[in-house]
Amino acid sequence: MVEAMAPPWPLAWSVGVFVLVAAVTVVASVRMATLGDVLADRTGWGEAVFGAVFFGLATSLSGIVMTAVSAAADQPGLAYGNAVGGIAAQTLALAVADFFHRRANLEHAAASSANLLFCCLLIGMLSLVLMSGFGPDVTVLGVHPASVVLVAFYAGGLRLINHEGAHPMWRAVRTRETVVDVPAGAGGGAGGGSAEAPGPDAPGPDAPADEPTGDTASLWVSFALVGTLVAVGGWALAEAAAVIVDSTGLSAGLVGAIAMGAVNALPETVAAIAAVRRGAMTLAVAAIIGGNSLDVLNLAVGDVFYRSGSLYHFAGADELFLTSGALLMTVVLLAGLIVRQARGWGRIGFEGVLLIAVYAGIVAVMAL
Repeated sequence: MVEAMAPPWPLAWSVGVFVLVAAVTVVASVRMATLGDVLADRTGWGEAVFGAVFFGLATSLSGIVMTAVSAAADQPGLAYGNAVGGIAAQTLALAVADFFHRRANLEHAAASSANLLFCCLLIGMLSLVLMSGFGPDVTVLGVHPASVVLVAFYAGGLRLINHEGAHPMWRAVRTRETVVDVPAGAGGGAGGGSAEAPGPDAPGPDAPADEPTGDTASLWVSFALVGTLVAVGGWALAEAAAVIVDSTGLSAGLVGAIAMGAVNALPETVAAIAAVRRGAMTLAVAAIIGGNSLDVLNLAVGDVFYRSGSLYHFAGADELFLTSGALLMTVVLLAGLIVRQARGWGRIGFEGVLLIAVYAGIVAVMAL
């Protein structure tokens, strides 16, 4: 019985697993958003840092497992496409989440120096990936030196962002629609619920009815368990995707970038929508940007597990096009956070419309 259920599965089973994992991911991500909002308050770290680091890591676990499993199974196209395709799909998720914040543009409401710097960090990491693909094809113990550089670059970026948060040299202009991250008990969050304070004269969001109870330790345990569930789903998804590629003749790059990338982006997408509905605007944006930065590190993970050479040099025209597209979408997001258009095209801001258009173009080109 156990052997019959072990991968590789038949094509029909693989498609079923794909759909089932997507559904479980949606439910788990809503729970993570709720727990993450409360833990950001209780730890005092704030939604930008907590969302980008801890929340981003939890929602990226499935993508990390997908990339590692695909690379170890000698499927570099799936591994690379999943990591970078997830970045593009997750960035698009901000435009989707913006539809659920109807009072103003999400990027306007969640402006913070931390989110701006996380965008800069992501742009730098994607640039390093492109440089590595065009650089010398060398490995040390089977790992390209760029993988080590990416980890160091990420760690250095986190330190810089943390220092800026402690000694800010830049602040967003407060408007009626600005939602400022204020930890509970630090000036306005005494009633529980959302830890963010609206701008002057702005009505605050209703306190959520599903507020988690219990001590902080039990909330951390719940957060870890839900994250583990998402990670196990990532393993199943990678196994199912490999069968789909082998059985249908679809390119690994297309399946990895579009199908796996879309499911990889589900935790961040659903969590961002749930966070917006709770009034946690900063958490919504930070979770996406932080998850994207960790998805770039997925390439370093894939490079370690891919034993046939450098994962960066496996990248062909499709993979490099996808990486450039993710870089362009991050630049558009950064511009939206700087301009802070309160209301724009389709009531979601110019950057939201552009993100949808760029992603549609990426999918159309890769499907040719």
